[in-house]
Amino acid sequence: MATNIGFIGLGNMGGPMAANLVKAGHKVSGFDLSEAALAALEAAGGSRAESVADLAEGADVIVTMLPAGAHVRKIYQGEGGILDNARPGTLLIDSSTIDVDSARVVAAAAADKDMPMVDAPVSGGVGGATAGTLTFMVGGPDNAFAAAKPFLDVMGKTIVHAGDAGTGQAAKICNNMILGISMIGVSEAFVLAERLGLDPQKLFDISSTASGQCWALTSYCPVPGPLPSSPANRDYQPGFAAEMMLKDLKLAQDAAHSSGAGTPLGAQAAALYSLFCNSGGEGVDFSGIVKYLRGTS
Repeated sequence: MATNIGFIGLGNMGGPMAANLVKAGHKVSGFDLSEAALAALEAAGGSRAESVADLAEGADVIVTMLPAGAHVRKIYQGEGGILDNARPGTLLIDSSTIDVDSARVVAAAAADKDMPMVDAPVSGGVGGATAGTLTFMVGGPDNAFAAAKPFLDVMGKTIVHAGDAGTGQAAKICNNMILGISMIGVSEAFVLAERLGLDPQKLFDISSTASGQCWALTSYCPVPGPLPSSPANRDYQPGFAAEMMLKDLKLAQDAAHSSGAGTPLGAQAAALYSLFCNSGGEGVDFSGIVKYLRGTS
């Protein structure tokens, strides 16, 4: 059945996600500050809303994909926002990657308005958003997850219920801390191999089937050659930009500090990505940190 879906945040990730909901037969109304993003949704068969309030009043489901916790709080809790204008029972899905505290505060406010809500950040990049193969890490009560899953299934391939409100965000930042740390380790190994005269392809052939095997190596190899699909073969054009990796590593460090968890490697990874971004690498794919470690960024 077609459902009236409001989608706020139609950028590189949100735009394709909204388009996939349209392809599935839903009526999607979008809101974004970018005229080009709104035009792209209309070209895909969606429509534009004139304001957040206008979008919220007509929606049965609202999906948000926003840059940070402050934006999410404002869109949901601010004057003229979602919680002031949506009907009780409206399903809320926030796919932004934000701090755990903001996710829990907004979810509690939504519950007070009788609106089921999940935090459902994603992994898979722009390619996954376009192909509808994203992984969703979902936090929220069982009933909200059950209501959200059919829509998440349209936009993703792997949907995991992580637990109560905020645990989707917790899973996302923990996962990306692993990814950031492992990408640095793989990149350092290739830089060392180059200095020692070991061919990159040989290192890949060995480590991809040995104890050094990991996703950063076998699915996203940071040097050109061994893996044709990796950004390294496209001059590090971003599938997932270094500035986005830095954002997630900072979120992980904030969470580590507030919870008292020791994450020394996570802290070092955040420091290295900060140096990389400050040296001009912010718009480069995060695997491009190999260039910084090599001294050529």
